[in-house]
Amino acid sequence: MGKGRNVLLGAIAVLLIGQGALNTSLWPKWKKTYAPKDLETAAGGLSPEQFLVALSGFREMVAGILWVRADSFFDTGNYDAVLPLIRLVTILDPNQVDVYATGMWHIGYNFTDEEQRSDRRYLPSAIALGEEGAAQNKDTYELFFETGWIWYHKVDDLYPKAVSWFTKAVSKPDMPPARKNMLAKSLERNGDIDGMANEYYTLYHEALDRLKKDQSYNTRTNVDVIQNNMDNLLVRMVQRGYQAKKLGIYDKYPYDTKPPFDVGFSAKVTVVEANILRIEGTWNVLPLGTRIRVILRDADFPYTIPGGVIWDSWKGVQLDPTGHDLTYLQDQLFVRNQRFNKKIDMSKDPTMYPFKGKNYIIEFYYSPRSAPAHIQDKFSWNGEGFTDKHFLRSDLAERQGVRCVYTTLNMTRDMIKKRGEWVDKVPVVKTANYVEMTGGDANHPDIIEIPALRGQ
Repeated sequence: MGKGRNVLLGAIAVLLIGQGALNTSLWPKWKKTYAPKDLETAAGGLSPEQFLVALSGFREMVAGILWVRADSFFDTGNYDAVLPLIRLVTILDPNQVDVYATGMWHIGYNFTDEEQRSDRRYLPSAIALGEEGAAQNKDTYELFFETGWIWYHKVDDLYPKAVSWFTKAVSKPDMPPARKNMLAKSLERNGDIDGMANEYYTLYHEALDRLKKDQSYNTRTNVDVIQNNMDNLLVRMVQRGYQAKKLGIYDKYPYDTKPPFDVGFSAKVTVVEANILRIEGTWNVLPLGTRIRVILRDADFPYTIPGGVIWDSWKGVQLDPTGHDLTYLQDQLFVRNQRFNKKIDMSKDPTMYPFKGKNYIIEFYYSPRSAPAHIQDKFSWNGEGFTDKHFLRSDLAERQGVRCVYTTLNMTRDMIKKRGEWVDKVPVVKTANYVEMTGGDANHPDIIEIPALRGQ
């Protein structure tokens, strides 16, 4: 940001000199009427020169200038320079809903490594920015929705949090009808299928009421979409045995989820070069659509739960990533022909993957809650239709009521960096049940078989 930032703040300083006398009377009014509710928290991470601007009496004008400047940084891809400006604009004018929303998107999605993996250490700041913006703008749905979206799409975990934020968004009068569907989808990922059905019925009746007054194409399409979603849900509730469980007759009929399918998970991690891993393994599911979460993190990374992190445990928006001296990588292992094989190169991103600690954990996590519909048709929402002889878990923290696959492997910094005793050796860790792949599929990994899972 350097030179541009200094020039900009220099110009602001000149304006401040002329406004100094007025500030004495305007500052108390700004603090009472416009300042963020928790000024100390909101200003966290700002330098003294940035906060000086926040004390000026012409906050909205300065906020506008800064936001125009931030837009130019977006256009040139200078993302590091954008974050301080976003933070300053939201402090100067906390009713800038678009700046909050853009800032959340920027922080949550734009900081990536060379392979386009997001730096999830920024997620606490993205969530905190949404929480602050929602508190400052309670009369509009937007920041409640955006915060819910971060939990639903980016975190893709701890779904009660997405449900909570989307519920608040739906309660706002300005919530567009088409976006209300996200509450139903978040209820589905949370395993509340009855709640999802009830929400669809509510949306359907609201859409019919609008149709009486408005016969436009968009209104009619909205009715059709909701009705189609309801029909699909009711069919799936029956075929997956969801209703039968409630009626106590699940054991009497051959639902699509019976018998449970053994996914046969196994994994091996090889350090092929310093900071470069190859992750291989098995997953006994032929249809495409399985993505297994893999996490590599410091063993002492804070606020972790199996397969994730409680990302809103930190408070306040920080200009540097949370735990900037810590390493946290998250990726997806795509399965085809019952195996996965992925190379993960962290050698080009030492800032994102500093590897300063001594011990590291590699986590493998799979939950059917976020699986595509054709996989859920066998596994169901809560995993009744799948099992694993070695790694099935139904007791994971924050995931009550759902069967998951979860296991961990351990590595050291010396192994990952190929130092010390590992200079001339290939570091390898694997699950006890891993079997090396040989023969046909090993020689032709690009040939994809696409059978029906339910037909097996």
